This record gives sequence, structure tokens and C-alpha cells, in this order.
Amino acid sequence: MRTHCTPRTAAALALGSVLLALLTATPAGADDEGLPTVTPTSETPALYDDEAGGNSDADDPAIWRNAADPDRSLVIATAKEGGLRVYGLDARLVQSLPAPRPPAQDDAPGRFNNVDLVTGLKTPTGRADVAVVSDRGNDRLRIYRIDPSKPGAPLTDITDPAAVPVFSADQAEINDQRTAYGLATWQDKATGRSYALVSQRERTRLALVELTPTARGTVDYRKVRTRDLPASFRLPDGATWSPCAEPGELPQVEGMVVDPATGTLYAGQEDVGIWRLRADLTDKPVLVEKVREYGIPGVYDKTTEECTAGADPGFGGERLTADVEGLTLFQESDGDGYLFASSQGDNTFALYDREVSEDNEYEGGFRVGAASATLDGSEECDGAAVLNAPLGSRYPNGMLVVQDGHETPEVPDGEGGTRTATGFKFVDLGDVMDAADSTSAPR
Repeated sequence: MRTHCTPRTAAALALGSVLLALLTATPAGADDEGLPTVTPTSETPALYDDEAGGNSDADDPAIWRNAADPDRSLVIATAKEGGLRVYGLDARLVQSLPAPRPPAQDDAPGRFNNVDLVTGLKTPTGRADVAVVSDRGNDRLRIYRIDPSKPGAPLTDITDPAAVPVFSADQAEINDQRTAYGLATWQDKATGRSYALVSQRERTRLALVELTPTARGTVDYRKVRTRDLPASFRLPDGATWSPCAEPGELPQVEGMVVDPATGTLYAGQEDVGIWRLRADLTDKPVLVEKVREYGIPGVYDKTTEECTAGADPGFGGERLTADVEGLTLFQESDGDGYLFASSQGDNTFALYDREVSEDNEYEGGFRVGAASATLDGSEECDGAAVLNAPLGSRYPNGMLVVQDGHETPEVPDGEGGTRTATGFKFVDLGDVMDAADSTSAPR
């Protein structure tokens, strides 16, 4: 995640690689690399990361389908210190929920980073659909019940008050903000239990956390196990490489998604690539895709707070420009489908085969471009969510929601500059699949 983070690898290194995509144009057109461009149908109101805007910063979305009335489905999205936002399919705000206040004046405030859904969570009073959120500010998970019978306020916080930090031992460690960061949910078919996979900010650690509903109607959680991904890598020439970062930082994970059919977790280590491993964290991770910058040496400059990149040894991938973000899964009933990944450094999205037997091979890509002068595309995308299911009259083919890290047109801040604005773009999934079909190789 590039927005408002400590610096990572210098963005968008021009390596001269050409994406292997067919040059078949779509109605929306194609870029100079042959990637088609799709356009959004609508966008949410801009969020502003300043005092007037409540320090709100769009990050990660999830799509909840109202099975009884698909037209009333919802998009639930994080806004960091601005808390949680709930939108209708028309992209209008339905509900705004604040992040928790800091325990004391000098403590870190609540900061909602990522969100995912659990459908049919087993509770003592029956099954419930819930949204699970990583609160980076407090190093906790927060759980919200989704109640479609309350159209003006469908989400209710049911986090158990006894919920403990995920990674930190005390408030001092919480304030250091090596806390709960990326998040994906998973329901184990064998046991029926529900989990969250949580990554730790500025570390390589992943935690498997079981959600535990209580008789009080709240939801608590317990940490089952952790797994550390590599922080350094042996290159083909025998050298050892680690991504350049601020001293003390390790290459963190944010974007994650679990394939429910196989219990496979895909985890995006931002400056490294995409890992594949069991969602229960019991097997050896496999690096299935690398970012272009993989293996490039870098030196961190304390003055500029940036990394100066050295010569490219040629060990990186060809599809993703760091950071790799926004992993989400397009599911088809026959087990086919795509893993979507946001290539944040070059504002593109890459698609990989969902099937592990196909080794998650690359299938194509696309951009989300501007539909008009007032409805822009997606740049520096953090989070993304896709749902391949009919969503009423607006999105009968399903939808894709992507974060836009640079909302335009820009708004003056009254001091000669502009306000930092972010938001979410809603895209017709039929358009995305048409674009995917135009670039994917025959199966």
C-alpha cells in the first residue's frame, strides 16, 4: 500500500518488459501494451484524508449480496481513521461507522485497513452474515453483523469487548503500529468453523484467527497459529536479496484472498509477489508470481526517505509492478475462474488461472480507465473485490469494485494545494470478463 505508508521500493521501475496479451481491442480500447481498458459505471463520494474529511482514506472493499433482494446488495469499505463506509449499488452512502477512539490521548486511534465477509457464521441464535475488519490502530479485529431489515443502518458492531490484540502484547506495542493489517476470511468446509487470516504490518507474519461467537450475541476470536513468510531471498546468481525499505521494516503482506473450494490462501507480499499456501498455514508457501522489481538492489536514503534502485539483474516477473495489492477471486461454479491482482505501480490488474493444477498461470490483464471528465479510473489501487453473481438490475452480470488512490478532479485545499482524495469505482463485471477474454490465451 503506497498511500500514507513508510516508503518502500521506488515505484514503477521501467524494465522494458512487455505484457503477453493479445492486441484484440475492446469497445473501451486498449493501452500501448495491449491491455484493454474498462470504465466504471459509478463512483462513491470522495474521501478526504485531512481534518475536515475526518482523516478518511479509502482502502479496501467487500461486496455483500442480498440473496432475497439483490438490488439492495451492499458494498462495505474501509476508510482507515474514517472508519467503515457502507454503499448501495448506486454508489451512494448508506451508513458510516466510526473507528474506535484511542484509549488515551497519546495512543493510536482506530484505523480500519481491510475488510472481508463471512456468510452464515454459526452463532447461538442462528446463522448471520458478518463483515470482519482489521483495525490496524488498535491491533484488533472488529466484527459487524449485516441486517438487511435495517436499510438505513444495516451494520451493527458485535465485537466482543474482551477481544484482545492480534499481535501486540500491550498498548505500547500497539502504538508502534506493527499491528493487524491485511485480512481475508475463510470457512473450513471440514469443520464448519470460520476464520480470518491476518497479516502484520511491517512484518512477514500471518496469523490464523478463529472467530468464536459467544452466548452474549457478540463475536470474539482466538489466534490458532502463525506463519512467517521469507524476508530475504536467494537469487539465481547466488546473491541474497531483500526488498529495500526503511531500516527495521520487513516486506509486509496486505492483499489476501482464500479460494473457498480448495482452502488455498493467496497472499500478496507487496514488494515481492504472490504466495500460495494452505489457509490453515500448515504447508510450505509457494511463490507463484514475482513483481518486476524482485531482485533489484536498493539503498534507503534517510534524507529523502526513498530507495535508490541499482541495476536490474533480470530475476523479476513480467506482470506486476510493486506494490502487489488487492487480491480477489472471480469464482465459477465449475471450479474455473481467475485470481485478480492489483499491480499498483503501473495502475493495471493482472488475472491468473484459479486452478492450482494449472499453476495459477497468467491469463491476461486490464486497466480501469476514465469514463468521462468527471468519472475517472483507478490509480494506485489498494483494495479490490469481485462478485460473480447477479446483483439486480444495475449489475446483472456481477460487479468489480476497486479502490482509486488518486481521485479526480482535484479539490483545492485553500492553501494553494489540493486535498488528498480517494474513493471506490464500481465496474460492470460483464465488461471486465469481455476484456479478460480478449487478452487470455485459449484454454
